[in-house]
Amino acid sequence: MTFQDLNLNTPLYNAIEDLGFESPTPIQAEAFNVVASGKDVVGIAQTGTGKTFAYMLPILRHLKYSRQDNPRVLVLVPTRELVVQVVEEIEKMSKYINNRVLGVYGGTNINTQKQAVAQGQDIIVATPGRLYDLAVSRVLQLKSIQRLVIDEVDVMLDLGFRHQLMNIFDILPPRRQNIMFSATMTQDVDELITDFFINPTKISIAVSGTPLENIKQQRYDVPNFYTKVNLLEHLLQDKDEFSRVLIFVAYKKMADRLFDQLEELFPGDSCVIHSNKTQNYRLRSIEQFSEGEHRLLVATDVMARGLDIDDVSHVINFDTPDYPENYMHRIGRTGRAEKEGNALLFSTEKEQEARERIEALMDMKIETIDIPEDVEISTELIEEERPQIREHNNPIKRRSDEVGPAFHEKKEKNKKENLGGSYRREIAKKYKKPKTRGDKNYNRRNKKRK
Repeated sequence: MTFQDLNLNTPLYNAIEDLGFESPTPIQAEAFNVVASGKDVVGIAQTGTGKTFAYMLPILRHLKYSRQDNPRVLVLVPTRELVVQVVEEIEKMSKYINNRVLGVYGGTNINTQKQAVAQGQDIIVATPGRLYDLAVSRVLQLKSIQRLVIDEVDVMLDLGFRHQLMNIFDILPPRRQNIMFSATMTQDVDELITDFFINPTKISIAVSGTPLENIKQQRYDVPNFYTKVNLLEHLLQDKDEFSRVLIFVAYKKMADRLFDQLEELFPGDSCVIHSNKTQNYRLRSIEQFSEGEHRLLVATDVMARGLDIDDVSHVINFDTPDYPENYMHRIGRTGRAEKEGNALLFSTEKEQEARERIEALMDMKIETIDIPEDVEISTELIEEERPQIREHNNPIKRRSDEVGPAFHEKKEKNKKENLGGSYRREIAKKYKKPKTRGDKNYNRRNKKRK
């Protein structure tokens, strides 16, 4: 099948020709007619399979020119980087179409975004939090939304956006088309579909655990962090083969720690992104990596989704992810658009169980490679790798059920029961308060009358 087989119009054909695309991916071919029909759609496809084009091509095909200020299409994505990326993809497809596209996200001045919204937009791409802020401020009116797209919905729910999504659903018009794309079908995703979708058509191209055939996967058993760094240094010496490398780590502190190591080994050759970095820093890092200014990009799992960077030669899993689905999303950054890709997995002894879960999900064994002889096996351990001293037999520490030497029983007068309630009322009868504020003689006069 080619794009000529789809019912596109001339402006879209011209844009696709400029991009050099010849044939649609399976998810694009399957989703086009269903999305164009106006039915609710749920698409399950692996990351890197062209989901953005899958839902935007039919939407743009039927999006008529309009001068109205309120947007007609709303696209919700989980991260700021994905907002920027989706806007860029829509602009590429809209090269010969007269429409207005705006991306809004947190971490930047909301007043600037309010001004852009007020100028009138056709398509809004947003993160849930900032979209709701704009809607509550009454600057952004959602009453004209005809199509709602939720991309990477499983990540959105994992990041705790369910509450914001519920609020957004409440203020959207009930008559609309719901389009949802996800890499995994979880229980939370299924509940969301049941509650808000009307007889959706489900399109499933590949199970989340299906390994991508065009990605070569290999792994190393490595004892600790510094040996991983030594192995990484050995591999990255070959700049021709490892021309553009995405390195995934488990958490932010590890990302900064590895970035510092790489800067010493390969000065000016690496950059890092995670949620503690400023928005401008993150966007600049991705741009520099995409344009080849930096060869190495260190990232956390939150950044794995939707990161669309061409010609990533290798994805290196510096840490083995706890959730096997995250491994699939990581390696999906290489081998995009049906090109050849490479994925490497580093695993310590503690990470072997996580590695086995990944292999069980994919129903395949990852090829094991021996560490090269000239790679130094370090004995130095970082803080997280050092054994925790429990001090089981410390005579100074006492058990939680033991009492200390300063403990003593209460005196008899201090053992009295706290008499609230009726006791307080009896006292109130005995010592009456004056009816008039400041009348100190009320009780005295009242007593004489009696």
